[in-house]
Amino acid sequence: MRVVLNDNELNIEIYGEENAPVLIAHHGGGGIGSLAEPRATFGPLADIFKVVVFDARGCGLSEGKPPFSHEQWAADIDALREWLGVEQIVVAGGSYGGLIAMEYAVHYPSHVRAMILRDTCADGSFLENAFANAKKQTRVAINWENFTRYWTGHITDDEDLKQRWAEIIPLYDFEYDAEKSAASVEAGYYRHEAHNWCFLYNLPAYDLKPLLPTVPCPTLVTVGRADWVTTVESSETIASLIPNSKLVIFEKSGHSPQVEEFDLFQQVMRDFLATVDL
Repeated sequence: MRVVLNDNELNIEIYGEENAPVLIAHHGGGGIGSLAEPRATFGPLADIFKVVVFDARGCGLSEGKPPFSHEQWAADIDALREWLGVEQIVVAGGSYGGLIAMEYAVHYPSHVRAMILRDTCADGSFLENAFANAKKQTRVAINWENFTRYWTGHITDDEDLKQRWAEIIPLYDFEYDAEKSAASVEAGYYRHEAHNWCFLYNLPAYDLKPLLPTVPCPTLVTVGRADWVTTVESSETIASLIPNSKLVIFEKSGHSPQVEEFDLFQQVMRDFLATVDL
């Protein structure tokens, strides 16, 4: 369905029983993300939750009125919560979506019952590590001009974004499957304006570390052992700062343990949620 929130039309999907506790999941990827990722991850929880997934402002099939700031994306989550008519939600996000989930938990703490994070980071220092790890890897030859344009927000159009993503996607999995990765690239949505905003305007000033100790909700922090971009150390930092948090490392995963170790990831989420008073 399509709903106008904060003067921007969002593409939204809802699964589960009407009166179940609400889980809102924000997709990763910035301008390359869509609701398909959280739908696959959190959709199986529709037996116990009302699961709400959506294309963020400027992403997927949603309308794209700027700004594409962390503050605006978090405000859109809260507008979605209000539209659903609930006071508290479980908020979830992976990769770039984890930044927005944490932004929401920091600025709307009374509305968050619990939080689930996956392969994300609390500040912009991950980029330095990502460049270093890309230089050390031997899986794929890096075009450094393209790589730098991608990570600094200098993408020229949607097709440029798609091609740059195709070049770096081999770095993300624990075990690289070229056919699977190519299919993923073709199935994606590419919105270069939102992507560029992330890296030109959002990340240079991004640092939630001083605020994470104020997050009161139970938090599950997950990460793949072989994640090259938001490394285990990034998740360890988050878990060390959020008081009521649990860190789980997936030993046979890269950036996407929710895919690479699907069954285990689902069980870890259910075990965590069973400890939360919903």
